[in-house]
Amino acid sequence: MTFGYHCEECEEAVWSTAPRGELEWLRNREHVAREVAKHVQAGLDTWIVEGLDFLDRHSGHSVVLTRRS
Repeated sequence: MTFGYHCEECEEAVWSTAPRGELEWLRNREHVAREVAKHVQAGLDTWIVEGLDFLDRHSGHSVVLTRRS
């Protein structure tokens, strides 16, 4: 089972290798992840970068966690 984000307004989705709990954490603490990104030299995990990009593109939209089998 794969989890991801789905924008209910644009009908766009992005799928991740991260577990549901981590995606939920990122969505709820986006501001924390962005602050950490400013201070790390090695970069963030790919799933975090992809998630932040998706959340940035859909800022202000209704974004929900979703899954596919």
